[in-house]
Amino acid sequence: MSDPKAKILSAVKSDLAEIEIELKRNLGAHLEIVNDTASHILFAGGKRLRPLLTVLCARMCGYRGDYDYTLSTVFEYLHAATLLHDDLVDGAPLRRNRPAAHAVWGNSIAVLAGDFLLARALSIGVKTGNLKIMEILAQITEEMSQGEIHQLIRKGDRDLCEVEYLEVIRRKTAVLIQGACRVGGLLARTTAAQDEALGRYGHHLGVAFQMADDLLDYTADADLLGKAVGADLKEGKMTLPLIHALQKAGPSDREGIEEMIGQSEICAEDFRSLTCILKDCGGLEYTRNRAECHVQKAKNALDIFPSSPAKATLEDIADYALSRKV
Repeated sequence: MSDPKAKILSAVKSDLAEIEIELKRNLGAHLEIVNDTASHILFAGGKRLRPLLTVLCARMCGYRGDYDYTLSTVFEYLHAATLLHDDLVDGAPLRRNRPAAHAVWGNSIAVLAGDFLLARALSIGVKTGNLKIMEILAQITEEMSQGEIHQLIRKGDRDLCEVEYLEVIRRKTAVLIQGACRVGGLLARTTAAQDEALGRYGHHLGVAFQMADDLLDYTADADLLGKAVGADLKEGKMTLPLIHALQKAGPSDREGIEEMIGQSEICAEDFRSLTCILKDCGGLEYTRNRAECHVQKAKNALDIFPSSPAKATLEDIADYALSRKV
């Protein structure tokens, strides 16, 4: 099957169906408005990558119990909570081709619904009785909030370097994907070496996914992406294509890039010009090459595990990280 997305979906069709059932069954909000707000983001067409990673990693490590699908929902709830909060902080009008939750229910409800999802995730994790799993979930919530704050205070800073950018995306994106992989393994009682390998796979996969997102902000079709193309630029987020291009650009091109960072309104022609500058200065190619390196490192991390259908799908997911269009 040449289409990587179709290949993955064919392999995990039944898993995704079970995850969807558990997401609805475990939401458990007592107030209808909380359920409606959480459902607005949860059931708007997400890829379910994080819970799927939990299930696949548990299976690859030999798990034979019946709590993997339930536990996997933790990572979709955590992810949805961050989206509710991020969209409000960024003032984003759209998420997955529909109005952002804060635009429908207001800022206060959106924040509190996100808080509910964070707490719901921890409640589900507690039922494992595994302190290591709870430690990972607590660390994830700490790291993600700090990553978002780090990005917020550095918005529009033209001097942000690649090292600092990598630290931001490690906290904002990679720790959640890494945690989803490690928790799946811990559910199957992995060895220390296997846990470390799953951590490396998840880290590099998460970095690759975020770099791919950074590329899509300049190259994707807005209707497919589900949010406005160029949103990161308008919000002043210093992503790798911009960081690298600013380092390589001549005075004229650098000035052109800097003028558009953080502008709330950018016409289509100016945005196309900027994309050409990023391409000419190597920002897009450099980001793609760095993402490809992380994809390969993710796949290499799985070498410790014997061949299995679950391992093959995890390798396919790593390849898909960069080939996706949304």
